[in-house]
Formats: sequence, structure tokens, C-alpha cells
Amino acid sequence: MPPKLIKPPRAVPSVGGTGAAPAGAAGGSGADAGGRPSLLVGAEDVRGMLGDPDTLLVDTRPHAEYARGHVPGAVNLDLFAFHWADTSAAGMDAFTRQSARLMSFCGAGRARSVVFYDGTSGMTAARGVWMLFYLGRGDRARMLDGGFSRWAGGAAGSLPVETSQNAFEPSPFEPRPEAGVVAGYEHVRDNLGRLALVDARSPAEYSGETVRAARAGHIPGAVNIDWTGNLRADGTFKDAGGLARLYGGLPECGEVVAYCQGAYRAASTFVALRLLGRGDVRVYLGSWGEWGNMPELPAER
Repeated sequence: MPPKLIKPPRAVPSVGGTGAAPAGAAGGSGADAGGRPSLLVGAEDVRGMLGDPDTLLVDTRPHAEYARGHVPGAVNLDLFAFHWADTSAAGMDAFTRQSARLMSFCGAGRARSVVFYDGTSGMTAARGVWMLFYLGRGDRARMLDGGFSRWAGGAAGSLPVETSQNAFEPSPFEPRPEAGVVAGYEHVRDNLGRLALVDARSPAEYSGETVRAARAGHIPGAVNIDWTGNLRADGTFKDAGGLARLYGGLPECGEVVAYCQGAYRAASTFVALRLLGRGDVRVYLGSWGEWGNMPELPAER
């Protein structure tokens, strides 16, 4: 079955109705249309944060990449190492405990601002942002737009890079789980037809041509919006107009649930829709890695 294509709206909506992109959506700092700090910060903004005790920089890349060079002061937490594919009640409790321990270990409990970055505006940095939202600290979450490639060789010019390891400074972190930003398989199953499902995987995974579970295909009713469409060629997020065109076929109101294979690419979808001002977005944590391996759940190709 070919991917379901979504049509753009007749008029591209703007964030907050102002007709302009939010400052952060194009790689800068500032506030969104509701006056909240933007999720995205630029390289120059991060340079101004260096040495700030209230800011924690988290490099979410593999350690080998971190060791070759990273933003000065950043700690390394490779979030791709912490897959989760059990969204039963017990599984979600365990995920919450693990996530809170990770944030405590890296020092997120003491920081007023936690800036995650990847090689670009990638999926692991987005996962970090989403995790803080889930743990009730979304107001602290930021992402370096364009990631380390933007820092090391982007438009901002030459910025300092270090290769030495920075030690973690653990701090207490009390989770306050936000049920409205996560979905388990039961929530998705029980609400099929009543929520908008976004499959952030590749068209080949969506159609079933590429098989990465016991079954091929996708969750019934899902539309395929590959997460790579969120980014420009330079690895930064598209502006509000570009994102609005990409997601313009979704209902203007009502719940949206994003999924992929393991809830990393779906986290990028979460960030993109938050940049557009949508607060009714969940990430299906188990994603196809869970759903595709449960034969009692419906699937289509």
C-alpha cells in the first residue's frame, strides 16, 4: 500500500497567527507566540550560555563522536542506548524511574535550562526534549538547532570545541509524569479512528517494504510524514511556514499521536508540532517496535 499523502492547507497557518515564524523555529532564540521560551536555541545563543551554572549542555551523540569534539562544558549521554518497547502499566512505571535516574545522573535536576544537541537537529536531541516534557520539566527543555555540525562549522563561524571528558554532576530529580505527552499501545488501540496518527518512519517502513518487526506495515489510519522532512538541508528545523505545509493535512484540533520504530524519530515530530503551537501531541513510546510485534493488534499495509 503506498504512503498516505497529506495535502497542504490552502493558506499556510502561522504560529500564533502573527504571520511570522517564532524566533526559535529558524535557529534563533527568543519566545514563541505564547510568550514561552522557544524550544530551539542557536549556536550564538549557546555560546552565551557557556559557563552558566544554571545551564546544562547534553551531547546525545555516541561517545566516540563526543570524544572527537564537543561543545565546551557538555556532558555526554547517548540517549539512543536507552530504547524502550514496553508500554504496559508496569513498563511505563519502569520507564519513568529509568528516565528520572538518567536526568538526575546528568545533573538536570539543578539546571534551569537543559540544552540537548545531536549531530544536527536530530532524533536523540529531540528525544531528550520530549523526555523532559514527559517528566514534567518541559519548561527547561531546549535544543541546539542544527546540532554540533552547526556549532563546529555552520553559519555562526568558528566556535570553541573541546575534546576532554566532562564529569557528571548528579542532582536530585523528582519526576512529575505528564500523561498527556505519552501514549501506550492500549491508548492507541482504544482510540483508533478518534486520533490523528503520524508515522514518522521512512515510506519503505510505512508501506511494509522494509520490515523491522514480526509484522510489516503500519498502524491503521496513520499518515506517513517522514521525520527528515522537519529539517532543512543544513540540519536545522524548517521555519513555521515549512513545518505548517508539512503537517497541514492534520486536523486543526484534536489529539495527535506520533510514532516510529522506537520513539526517537517521533520525538522530532513532537518538537515540530510544538513549534507550531500544538499542545495536544503525544509520542507512542513503544512505537512499531512494540506494536509490530504484538499479533493481536491490527496492522495494515
